[in-house]
Amino acid sequence: MHTRTWTVDITIDEHEDESRTRAVAVLRTEARPQVRGVGNAYRSPRDREVPEIGDELASARALADLAYQLLDVTAADIEAIVHRPVYLNS
Repeated sequence: MHTRTWTVDITIDEHEDESRTRAVAVLRTEARPQVRGVGNAYRSPRDREVPEIGDELASARALADLAYQLLDVTAADIEAIVHRPVYLNS
């Protein structure tokens, strides 16, 4: 049995002037270049400022984007082997 460890780093930055939080999730593996996803969260001017909520929402969206990016990479890898279009269900 061979065990691999993949690491996801999430960087979060807040833009208070825009009431926006941005997260970038980067997948690092030994086998391929990094794959990254981006997510944003916006706070309504009427809402109370709770930074953790923006961090959570932006991170969730970045991870979802990362998952779709990884599905695209996987489909491209399979297509390179089978030499025909591949459609992966998520």
